[in-house]
Parts: sequence; C-alpha cells; structure tokens
Amino acid sequence: MRVASYSRFLFFALVLVALSAASYAQVGIGISVNFAPPALPVYEQPPCPAEGYIWTPGYWAWDADDADYYWVPGTWVLAPEVGFLWTPAWWGWSGGAYLFHAGWWGPHVGFYGGISYGFGYFGHGYEGGRWDGGHFFYNRSVNNINVTNIHNVYNTTVVNSTTVNRVAYNGGPGGINERPTSEEQQAERDKHLPPAPVQRQQEQTARTNPQQRASVNQGRPAVAATAKPGDFKAAVPAREAGAPYHPPAERGGAQAGRPGEPAGRPESASAARPENAARPENNVPRPPAAHASELQPHQPAAVASTGTAKRDQKYQQQQAKLAQKQNQEHQKLQQRQEQEHQRVAQNNANAARTQQLEQKHQQQTAQLEQKHTQQQQHLQQKQQPARPKGK
Repeated sequence: MRVASYSRFLFFALVLVALSAASYAQVGIGISVNFAPPALPVYEQPPCPAEGYIWTPGYWAWDADDADYYWVPGTWVLAPEVGFLWTPAWWGWSGGAYLFHAGWWGPHVGFYGGISYGFGYFGHGYEGGRWDGGHFFYNRSVNNINVTNIHNVYNTTVVNSTTVNRVAYNGGPGGINERPTSEEQQAERDKHLPPAPVQRQQEQTARTNPQQRASVNQGRPAVAATAKPGDFKAAVPAREAGAPYHPPAERGGAQAGRPGEPAGRPESASAARPENAARPENNVPRPPAAHASELQPHQPAAVASTGTAKRDQKYQQQQAKLAQKQNQEHQKLQQRQEQEHQRVAQNNANAARTQQLEQKHQQQTAQLEQKHTQQQQHLQQKQQPARPKGK
C-alpha cells in the first residue's frame, strides 16, 4: 500500500502539534518520513530541447515499498499554459517528521522551502527565464541553451545571496532556515495545475529503477537529469553526491502505519512485496481517492475518425475543453478541502470530528469523479459517428 493512502491520518496529528510551522504548507502534503532526504547531487543541466520547455529540477521522492528515498531526475517540461511557471517540490520539517510538498504549475512561483536547486531556482522565485508576449525567454546565464535552435534568450547575471549548500529540506536539524515571502504566500492562492502526466511518468520511471534509490547510489544517482521526461537512455549522471551519504540507523521510513498497526512501525521491503523486477503490486487495483489531491488529472480522450477533418478537429477541441474544465474542478475541490483541514486543526477538533470530515471529503471526491465519468460518457455518445441510413 502506498503511503499517500493512509498518511492523512498522521497529517492531522502533526498539524495540531505544529500548526505554526505548517501554516504556509503547499498543496500536496501527504508523505511523512522520519529521517531526512540525502543532499542534492551535483549534475549538469542537459540542453533545452525546444522553445516552450521549462526546467523542472530533480528532487528526492519517497518509496514506501522499499522504505527508501529515490532520485527523480530534473528535466525539461512543456508548460501546460502560456504564462505558467513551475514551483518545485520540497521537503519540510514539522512536528518531528519530514513532510513532502508536491510541485505545481501556476502564474507565479510559490514557496519551495528556500532550497537552492540551481539552474534558476536559488531558494526564492525563478531566475531562469520569463514570459513575454506569449513566448518564453531563457536566461542563458543559468540555463543550457543552444542559440542555434532557440532564439528567445537574454543574459542576466544572477547574484545568488543564498548560502550555497546542497541541503534538500527546510527546517529541522541542519535544514534550510527560510520562510515564505508575502509574494510567495499570494502565489499559493493563484490558480494551480498539478504536475503534468509526463512528470508523473518521470517519477514512476525513477521509482522502478533500483539505481535511483539512495541506498544503492549513495546520493549519486546514475540518472540525475534527462532532456525530456522518461528519456532515461540519453541521461546525465550525477557528477558527485552533494554530501557524504549517511544511511539512517533504522530505515523505518514513513511514520504513519497501516490501519491496525502502531505509528512508526517500519514496513520492510521484503514484507511489502516479493523481490520482483516486474513489481506485481502495481497491477493490484488501488483504493478510491479519499481527497481531491489524490485524483489523477484528466486528459482529452481520443476521438474516433468520422471521415471529416473539420468535424474531428471540433470533437477533439470539445474533449480538450472538457478535460480542462474537469481539472479546474479538481483544483477547486482540493483547495476547499485543504481550507477545511486547516480550520479543523485551528479549532483543535477531536477525533470524531476529524473522521466526519474525512468521510465528507471521500464522498465529495467520489461524487466529483462520478460526475466526470458521466460527462465523458455523454460527450463520447454525442461524438459517435452517425450510422448510415437503412442500418
């Protein structure tokens, strides 16, 4: 079972204890680990493949099945909308554990822990480029840009006032001591889009590669960056680990336990699944999403050819419009649920009230997905090719 399905129970306990530290938490908190991620590895940025791609830095993610961190390579990703920028994922210390904050797309860069990922992400904001007139312009002083292929460039020397280190988490022993600015807090209230499907593919590919695990690569992953998501063949290896790797005394991993198990009980890799490169547990149906934050983004459905190019294009546009609307409804429900989480925490609600809220959110999420499924079915029925007369 993935940690995200049950870690919400730990979240409430932690937020009651450390509300002030979690008051600026981003969308995507859900994984809690009892030891810090390794230092950020040192690596080179691959060349930008084409105009419109924005750099998304690599980060350490958590695999509950192996009770280990694994490196998700940095990569170039097409922005989902003109004017949108990437806020990287980050780890933050709160209530005695390290909490994961997922990255997101939005019109402004939000808080990412004050962590210096490099390549324009130096702890606050983004110095790697800017949007202008519907086109993205790249700062060559911090990005690897081939001017033969990409002409939207400029050179601005960036003075990095952040202390240069490779620490991969905010707060806690040895962590980055930074807090969000007022601009970053405002960015949290902007329109957000979740990581693109290709970014999820990048993370999943890294998760299934044993060489990406910290316990194997000692903080120096074989694939530190890729030119495009999922392209691990033309990969950039880490030049060196960001700091000497020190494995934890106990690889207990996530603090939240399975239902019926005490919190903090480690789930060993051997107990979680048999050693099988095919990862058979991925074929087991996952439980329904309990929160809107766990929903997968909708993608436009493929349209069967009607024999008329103009009509096919119209139907594809209808599918894209529906997917965009449904993803916006995901975001609205997610934001509303998170606001309710915060109010419950601020009011020191008891376990019964917390459980009621969880049941309410699960019902809301299920109803939204049912509604979206019905919308998709209705649209597909309307778009079915007309049957020839007499048949």
